[in-house]
Amino acid sequence: MRDFHQFIHGFSNFRSFYYDAENDLYDILRQGQNPHALVIACSDSRVDPAILMGCNPGDIFVVRNIANLVPHKDHAGSPDAVASALEYGVRHLKVEHVIVLGHSDCGGIHALLDPSLTAGDSYVPMWVSLAAPALQRLNQDILDEDMETQRRHCEEAAVLQSVENLLSYPWIRERVAARKLSLHAWYFDMHSMSLLAYFHEKENFEPLADHLHYRHS
Repeated sequence: MRDFHQFIHGFSNFRSFYYDAENDLYDILRQGQNPHALVIACSDSRVDPAILMGCNPGDIFVVRNIANLVPHKDHAGSPDAVASALEYGVRHLKVEHVIVLGHSDCGGIHALLDPSLTAGDSYVPMWVSLAAPALQRLNQDILDEDMETQRRHCEEAAVLQSVENLLSYPWIRERVAARKLSLHAWYFDMHSMSLLAYFHEKENFEPLADHLHYRHS
C-alpha cells in the first residue's frame, strides 16, 4: 500500500480547490444535484469518464461496471445496480443524455472472447456474457481478422448492444420518443487518444473532434 497516502493527499488537494479556495460550487451542490448526462462507463482504472470529459463534481451521473454493460430489461437482476441507477438518473434526475462509454483493451471483452481468462471466477463470466449477443452478430464477419481487430470490433459492438438494451426499458424508450432524452455510443481509443462516437448514417465510430457540432437524436 505504498501509494495509499497519495489518496489522502489527493483529497486535501480536492478540498483546497473546491472548498478552501472560496469556490462556491459545493455551496450549490449541497442543495442537490442536477447532472445533464448519465454515463455508463467501464470500471477500468484507466478510463475515468469525469477525467476524460473534463467534468466538475455535479456534471455527470456515473454508472461503472466491467465492460460498461447494460443488461436488457428481461435479463436485469433483482436487485440490479445498473438498472436502478438508470432508473434514478432518468426518472428522478431527468438527465437529458445517456452515454455508453466503451474503450480499447477492455479486459471484460477480452474475457468474453477468451473464457479461459476467467474460468475460475464466479461472477465475471456471467456478467460479460451480457455482451454475447454482440459477439454472435459479429462472428461471421470477423473470423478472418487478427485478434486485436476482433477485440476492437467486439468492444464497439458491445457499446451498441448496451445502447440497444437501454431501449428495452419503457421509461427510457418513452423519453427518447418524446425527444427528452438522447442516447449516445462513445468509444475511447487509448492508442490514438481519441474519443469516438457512433454515427448511424455512416454506421461507424468516428472521432468526435471531427464533428464539433455533433448531436444525437
